[in-house]
Amino acid sequence: MFTLNPPSSRLLAAAPLYIQIAEGLLDRIESGELSPGDRLPPERELSETLGVNRLTLRRALWVLESQGLLTRQQGRGTFVSAPKIERQAGQLVSFNRGMRQRGYAPKTQLISVEERPVEASLAKELKLPVAAPVYVVLRRRSINQQPVLLERYTIPVRRFHGLIEHDLEARSIYEVMETEYHVQFSRARQSLEPVVATDFEAELLEVQPGAPLMLERRLSFDQDAEPVEHGRDLYRGDRFRFVTEIAPWEP
Repeated sequence: MFTLNPPSSRLLAAAPLYIQIAEGLLDRIESGELSPGDRLPPERELSETLGVNRLTLRRALWVLESQGLLTRQQGRGTFVSAPKIERQAGQLVSFNRGMRQRGYAPKTQLISVEERPVEASLAKELKLPVAAPVYVVLRRRSINQQPVLLERYTIPVRRFHGLIEHDLEARSIYEVMETEYHVQFSRARQSLEPVVATDFEAELLEVQPGAPLMLERRLSFDQDAEPVEHGRDLYRGDRFRFVTEIAPWEP
């Protein structure tokens, strides 16, 4: 039977009522009392249990839904989402290998590939003349048949001529660069920022327009410290969390 202690009146001044409700549900999810796939009671029943109106309850549920912790299914109700996958923010790791190690079945789909003049903003990053030809590759990554990631690569044609003739669904782009073009990757500069899904991105990732995504921008360098590719990857915010390790604090 579903139970949840009503919010304490002593905390009303410290946090809005809907936040208290969201935190109570979050505690149950993190403790394992609510497991992935569990369905919450109907809104009417839950609001009566908590002694709050349905508007307040909906605001609380929306907080957790926006964090990817709850999922609403039309006509079925609200469910606890699958746990998020941890992504090491400071490492270049093969998506397929990383997902297989976690027990998922990954899949890569090539959405589009084209040769076109480089954008002015990326020409400087890649040390290319303005309007130099680049390959722009868009791929969708899925796990267990669910789309979770959009990858957009911008790659200089002059160094990787013929790259798009290789099977970019079956092979890693980095592996093709290393094997066919003898590139040794030395490092990458990455940045992370939260964004929301456009209509196009939402359709490909099978989420609602405006859903939270994590944008990872990447500039990779070879053994000679020359930039070789620019990446713009979009991860579903309800499926991934990004983690990093830091050194101990020093006074």
